[in-house]
Amino acid sequence: MRGFLYDNGLGLAFGAAFVLALAGQAIAGRAEFNSDLITDGLQPVGYLAYLTSSDFAVDVTENWQSEYLQFFLYISVTVWLVQRGSPESKPVDKAGLESDHEQLTGEHARPDSPRWAAAHDWRQAVYSHSLGLVMGTIFLMCWFSQSVTGVASYNEKQLRRLEAPVDWGEYLARAEFWSRTLQNWQSELLAVASMAVLSIYLRQRGSPESKPVGASHSSTGVEG
Repeated sequence: MRGFLYDNGLGLAFGAAFVLALAGQAIAGRAEFNSDLITDGLQPVGYLAYLTSSDFAVDVTENWQSEYLQFFLYISVTVWLVQRGSPESKPVDKAGLESDHEQLTGEHARPDSPRWAAAHDWRQAVYSHSLGLVMGTIFLMCWFSQSVTGVASYNEKQLRRLEAPVDWGEYLARAEFWSRTLQNWQSELLAVASMAVLSIYLRQRGSPESKPVGASHSSTGVEG
């Protein structure tokens, strides 16, 4: 058990933190939701009703889609774009898809390489881009879910105010949807840009997200 926990500590720690944060969001979100209901002269709801509500779903999915957008863009853009001096970037002379030899694909695959990496057909093409494809697909699914739950939440508020609901297409053109979306996108993009640039000059000893403490500022693609 100790070996399993040690070998998977990073994933387990973040997974546990995610569950705790989601639980905290549910508690705080329900309190805020019920406060609004009481203000409107309606009865508060229990946890199960809130967890299955469109309000909770849209708050969750709008955050998920922005996170996966961040990863999708970073994974894809760093294939071609570099940042001199950043450990978050490839070396400046490695921009692009790189050769089969460098990527250990086809005839250059090793015995312990994934089987699809050694293939010479569509399987290698798909596997070569599988991380970006999955991240991009999750982003689109979360963004779509945000739009569906968002219009349901928006229409619920419209009905409380005795105003007409809108359909999905109308909601996508409204400021409500884009405000929710862009406020998350801008924060994620700022965080990525800050990490890429600050890691040129700042260090965190022992972290793979940082260069070695004594590495020069111009060292690129070097991890500690």
